[in-house]
Amino acid sequence: MSVTTLSYAETGAFSSLLTDYLARHEGLAPFYHRFPTLEAFGEQLQEKQTHYTPDARQRLVAALRQQYATLLAVHPAVQANIELLAKDTTFTITTGHQLNLFTGPLYFIYKIVTAVKLARQLKEHYPQYDFVPVYWMATEDHDFAEINHFNLFGKKYEWNAAEIGGPVGRLPLAGLKEDLLDQLPSDIPALFRQAYEESGTLAAATRRLTHDLFGELGLVSLDADAPELKQALVPVLRTEIQEQASNKAVQAANARLEAAGYKPQVYSRPINLFFLTDAGKRERLEYDAAQDCVQITVRNTGRCHTQQEVLELAQQHPEQFSPNVVLRPLYQELLLPNLCYIGGGAEVAYWFQLKGVFEESGVPFPILLLRNSAQYIGKANAAKLRKLGLTSLDVFRPLPELKKQVGITLGQEEVSLQQQQQQLAEAFRQVADLAQRLDPTLVKTVAAEQQKVAGIVTGLEKRLSKAAEAKHETAYSQLTALKDKLMPNGHLQEREDNVLSILINNPDFINQLLDAFDPLALEFTVLEEE
Repeated sequence: MSVTTLSYAETGAFSSLLTDYLARHEGLAPFYHRFPTLEAFGEQLQEKQTHYTPDARQRLVAALRQQYATLLAVHPAVQANIELLAKDTTFTITTGHQLNLFTGPLYFIYKIVTAVKLARQLKEHYPQYDFVPVYWMATEDHDFAEINHFNLFGKKYEWNAAEIGGPVGRLPLAGLKEDLLDQLPSDIPALFRQAYEESGTLAAATRRLTHDLFGELGLVSLDADAPELKQALVPVLRTEIQEQASNKAVQAANARLEAAGYKPQVYSRPINLFFLTDAGKRERLEYDAAQDCVQITVRNTGRCHTQQEVLELAQQHPEQFSPNVVLRPLYQELLLPNLCYIGGGAEVAYWFQLKGVFEESGVPFPILLLRNSAQYIGKANAAKLRKLGLTSLDVFRPLPELKKQVGITLGQEEVSLQQQQQQLAEAFRQVADLAQRLDPTLVKTVAAEQQKVAGIVTGLEKRLSKAAEAKHETAYSQLTALKDKLMPNGHLQEREDNVLSILINNPDFINQLLDAFDPLALEFTVLEEE
């Protein structure tokens, strides 16, 4: 396996905010706490150790033990990491993602491998501490349409269950077998089918699948949609309901971001909470200013409560409340002894809006790390690139530019009649001068004839160019197909393809990623089979 790296900016696929962050642009310094370096992690763990309480550890470990008790067999590496979390010298490296079917796009895998690799690197640098990679399962997310499908070998596989509008983690798997599992290729690894066939809910299936894929690497998956864990959210609920502090903090951050020339990623609301209804729905909490006193309405339900009633409900039943994108990160950092959050470009961008939310709550803001990104080029595609005279890094260049380079490699003559056009223009200029002296009424006739001849030459140039391209039509067709394969729909491979597209033919793919990735190098990785 050949491994090459390039800067994220060179791929042309990442926002200026991301590339400016990686370059440590001064304008972004106010929006994060510590830049991801080995030295910064030493400072971060000292700060987190001071703020993270023994009660929080006990709550976390108890919940993880209960959640993993549902698996028939827990890998020893996972079991050991859960027990390590009971020690005040253990910290987490966290990434999070939705419960995409069959892991969804490749970047789901890249996130987790980044977390695992960083935990290992930190253990080498700080041997007196332990570091546990954690996958935060977005079980309370209710956007079913975003997770109910995945792409494999150019085909979309989709689960057509009716949208429930509630936490997707609670979704039963009835109908999944007929809609999707029975349609899959026969050669997919059995663990993918079994995770869904032998689980009762989407959360349980996702935990089992990530355990089967990453259990030997010690990955711990956490489902925060649990009553015992929601107890940690009570102070946040109280502040949010009474003061709307998070919205104020985000609005202030947004103003600073815009002044610095960046666009905010997420929208903040007056109350950044959802309510989990008895009907299984996840509905927004909203103020109803039309009432005589301050009322809080549960959207789409007809329920309306006074602020005091909602405060009492939050105290007694915090499990009925669900943080939105603004408060979910804070909930995560309350539950975990976490040092770093690993996310994609959009996630890192919206975390930049949240530093003030953490400051208001007195919770340490984690180090923000862009997950590793990668382009995987299998042996067959690597051979096609070499045959066309291209390298693995060329796949990021525009197709017209690549065609031109391939044409040069193949010896295609570049067709340009620009010089001839200039010569004709000079000849007609002389004719026009002559007409002006002999009969000025003929000047327009000369100009018309010049335009006609110029058009004929332009048409000839196009025909000659097509003739030149036709000589190498097969090569250009191969180039176009290869570009589409490696950059599907014009996007990075990691945003479209599923891990099965690689894993079926390369069972060692995850270990190869683990060897290739260097999270703190902050570079894009290209893996090419040899």
